[in-house]
Amino acid sequence: MRRVIISLSLMMLVSVVAQAQILTSSNLPIVVIETDGGVSIPDEPKVPGTMKIIWHPDGSRNYLTDINNPAFLNYDGRIGIEKRGSTSQEFLEKKPYGLTTFQADDVTSNNVSILGMPEENDWVLNSLAFDQTGMRDVLAYELSESLGQYAPRRVYCEVMINGDYKGLYVFMEKIKVDKNRVNIVKMDEDCNSVPEVTGGYITKADKTTGGDPVAWQMQEYGSGWWPSYVDFIHHYPKPDDVTPAQNQYIRQVFFDLEQKAGQHNTSAENGIPSIIDVPSFIDFMMIAEYTSNVDVYSLSTFFHKDRNGKLRAGPVWDYNLAFGHDEFGYRSRYDVWQFDNEDNKGPRFFKDLFDTDQFRCLMSRRWEELTRRGQPLNYQLVCNRIDAIDALITEGVGRDNQRWHKMNSHQSYVQDMKEWLQMRTNWLNTHFGPYDACDELDLPPLVISKINYHPEDWWGVDGDHLEFIEITNNGDEEVDLTGVYFRELGVTYGFPVGSTLAAHDALVLCSDSLIFVEYYNMVPFGQFSRNLSNKSENLVLVDAWGNVIDQVHYYDSDPWPWEADGEGAYLELIDLDLDNSLPENWTVGYDVTTIPETEVSDGFRVFPNPTHGVITLETRRATSLPYRISNMLGQILMTGTIHGEMQQVNVSRLPSGMYSLTIGNKTKKLMVK
Repeated sequence: MRRVIISLSLMMLVSVVAQAQILTSSNLPIVVIETDGGVSIPDEPKVPGTMKIIWHPDGSRNYLTDINNPAFLNYDGRIGIEKRGSTSQEFLEKKPYGLTTFQADDVTSNNVSILGMPEENDWVLNSLAFDQTGMRDVLAYELSESLGQYAPRRVYCEVMINGDYKGLYVFMEKIKVDKNRVNIVKMDEDCNSVPEVTGGYITKADKTTGGDPVAWQMQEYGSGWWPSYVDFIHHYPKPDDVTPAQNQYIRQVFFDLEQKAGQHNTSAENGIPSIIDVPSFIDFMMIAEYTSNVDVYSLSTFFHKDRNGKLRAGPVWDYNLAFGHDEFGYRSRYDVWQFDNEDNKGPRFFKDLFDTDQFRCLMSRRWEELTRRGQPLNYQLVCNRIDAIDALITEGVGRDNQRWHKMNSHQSYVQDMKEWLQMRTNWLNTHFGPYDACDELDLPPLVISKINYHPEDWWGVDGDHLEFIEITNNGDEEVDLTGVYFRELGVTYGFPVGSTLAAHDALVLCSDSLIFVEYYNMVPFGQFSRNLSNKSENLVLVDAWGNVIDQVHYYDSDPWPWEADGEGAYLELIDLDLDNSLPENWTVGYDVTTIPETEVSDGFRVFPNPTHGVITLETRRATSLPYRISNMLGQILMTGTIHGEMQQVNVSRLPSGMYSLTIGNKTKKLMVK
């Protein structure tokens, strides 16, 4: 037995030495995986092992000899790993893998940041199947990301498994519900009635080789006696977890879209824009058509829907058969629409959307915007990015080719891709059509005027329940709010059909209507789903078709007012005519109700709050200013004057409870313990 063990050890040593001749160092991170006992990696289930990632975060070269140097190990821990993919796994020796990072018990998921990507536990090692350029997936994901859509984050690396050099890979995120990935709410088996049943969902049109059952089918456009169908599969909730009510709800959303798109119904009340987030569909189709992806629409095509939100297309996935290259035929041509060719047309609604005048006009306008100088799909800019990626992976391509002999024509493929993109761009320029009808928009003068993103807790009530957003009509005419909604994932709200806002009037949306009424003593216009981020959020108010009315991307750090970050204040626009995208045009407010004005208009600070006795009042005025403290019934219990910018006040004689502290026209809640 000892002789056998020695022989096996010698064989492994010889293998490592042989592979080390291919890889000793790299300009890319090096991923080293060892399965327990050196077992082969199956299609499923995942087998346990360890993974070490050698990475010099300063960008310097990575050496295999650093395998035991903690200073240069980005990850050193347990994993479960399996083969993944369908065609790529079946036809190629170089396999793609899926892996989960585990804690030491091999059971508990280990959420970690890998190679600078946000913390999670589910990852993919993309093998770049059928791709001599080594960049089709990466470039497509980058382009989608540059359009403002989420795409899986990715980092090139070189991989060794059980002493065997596997080649050039992309370490990337798996499509999954997560605040840093597909940012929708999570569901469980109890989410079966409105509003819980409305989201969140991730659904895909795909083949069933992964073993997941078909949830429903949708017919393609086609010719002949036998219609063809697209299979739809539940990605989240998983097929085993989705309930009948959830299946029926999300299925109906897709068939409603099929009906409205087939009718070319453009009504904001009950048409196409009432069902889908139009910009996400336009951007998804833009990347699909720009790259002429032969699989898209029927395969590896994802959709997602947040709670109370619209159906959205994406994220993009699986673009190895694109950019003019198709391993199995001549389908990625520069002179076709992929939703209307001889193969993989997808469900009927994609072509019907494009054939709807308003949708096509907006898509044409988007194409013109994106191809301008300096914009993401500008031909020269894309070529420059191709060259930059090529320079990054040149070393890895050479070693990968030495191992597998599948990238021997890499440079010619890269050059062909750039030449093909020129032809594709020229063809699209002449086939999108005019956009004059949607070039000049008549958008309502709505302004996001107040944002309470991080309220203080109140008598055991989490501050998240006290959030609100104020929207003001900064015009001289009443505004029809039908179809107006917040476009970005996170806070979700769409105005009901027939709702209006009078000239120079304001409304308030809140996170919890019942608590809002109790705390602020006023009735909100509506309640949004989910919560505002306490760090940063991009609030994009749009019309029914996704055209931007107003946009504010706030942060909890300078130069944004610090008092709004959990200090009892909210963000308030100084003047409705100012650019509210700029932090210097925001100040802080302390109460959503109207207080008679005095000479203070820029807020104050009180600390500590809650207090056991003495508080410090801080203003931005050196002059003497009166203050008053009232109970929640409005009875004034203390008055005084602040002399200068800062002064201490003893409130120890007040009984424990919640009070209102007012200086000028600003009021702040004060808790005495």
